[in-house]
Amino acid sequence: MTDSPSQFRWPQGRQSALSITFDLDAESVVLAVDAGYASRPSVMTHQRYGPLTGLPRLLDLLAERDLRCTFFVPGFTADQHPRAVEAVLLAGHEVAHHGYMHRPPAHLSESEERAEMEMGLEALDRHGVRPVGYRSPWWDISIRTLDLLAEYGFLYDASLFDRDQPYPVGTAGGTIMEIPQSWVFDDWERYAFLPDPPAGQGVIERPSQVAEAWLEEITAYHQTGGCAVIVNHPFISGRPGRAVALGTLLDRAMDIDGLWIAAMDEIAAHTARLDLPVAPLQLPGLPSD
Repeated sequence: MTDSPSQFRWPQGRQSALSITFDLDAESVVLAVDAGYASRPSVMTHQRYGPLTGLPRLLDLLAERDLRCTFFVPGFTADQHPRAVEAVLLAGHEVAHHGYMHRPPAHLSESEERAEMEMGLEALDRHGVRPVGYRSPWWDISIRTLDLLAEYGFLYDASLFDRDQPYPVGTAGGTIMEIPQSWVFDDWERYAFLPDPPAGQGVIERPSQVAEAWLEEITAYHQTGGCAVIVNHPFISGRPGRAVALGTLLDRAMDIDGLWIAAMDEIAAHTARLDLPVAPLQLPGLPSD
């Protein structure tokens, strides 16, 4: 399943695409590791910074630039921080599915994965949202996930890594548009740090260096006609210096001629309109005994 880049066309003659996305994980990403962290105020407030302080700052930053983005929201976050979700919706951004308690499907049984999917849908439904997009917690889907997404009527997934451009994947229940990701664009790898539970790479990078590195990557994607997807977490990139650097990056990206900056649902809908070959997800067979 290897399409030539010449088979893909961006709308209105544009050369490439960029999507700015946010994972509104809040406390869920830590509680998924161990529910006992709920009694640790320092850990919980570290995560709660996202919906309470980082998110308003980021929403203002996006409004100043008239950019529409995608927020992947765990159901637990939607239940715990309803005003945060309402603020995202009021600003006109896409709200997409990110599990319920940020538990990666690859580590769940079939019944557990379905329960996480349905609980997340129910939580978003309480805000009047029927999501069309899904990003797996920790970008770690199971062999069942794409089939499940098709069953529940999703348009796209954003959890795989094998291409620079979106593409259609055939499943037992229909076709899903895949928008590939890259760890290079994840702010978690650049900034995250917690001593317990241990998180991050041990080095917290300077915001200006991160913005410059991401601009280099965006430029390379632009040259190859690809789709760059930046992944931010409001409890990480909502901090003042990082938000300033993100704003600077967006200003520079907006000056790139022929770069389409769009939310994930727009990119997925465009991909679905293209006449691209559809094939199932291909995984290597296990060696025989």
